Amino acid sequence: METDKLTELIIACAYQVHNTLGAGFLEKVYENALLIELKKHGLKVKQQHPIPVFYEDQQVGDFYADLIVNNDIVIELKAVEKLLKQHDVQLVNYLNGIEKDIGLLINFGSSVTIKRKYRRYKKVSP
Repeated sequence: METDKLTELIIACAYQVHNTLGAGFLEKVYENALLIELKKHGLKVKQQHPIPVFYEDQQVGDFYADLIVNNDIVIELKAVEKLLKQHDVQLVNYLNGIEKDIGLLINFGSSVTIKRKYRRYKKVSP
């Protein structure tokens, strides 16, 4: 599926989840509900997928992407009153770490807020 159509479908699913559940739940509730909604549309979704973090070719830890859709788009979910700059940075770091180009930061606050983020750095092969 084309990336633009895939992101549109993900966004529509996020609105469906929020319209059904409303505001006030923990992030994990929205994550689980969005997982169900995305799978209903035939999308391949990984939940809490571990991704190793390297420093100078040595693994120094892991991070966990909330959702990865069709092995293309990383989704970071929040359930906060207002998104902060650190949430944007977190998603971009995930994109850089997993070498994916597009991510969606979705906040299930009092209403749905969605930001599309892009990877900053691309590794160049020698």
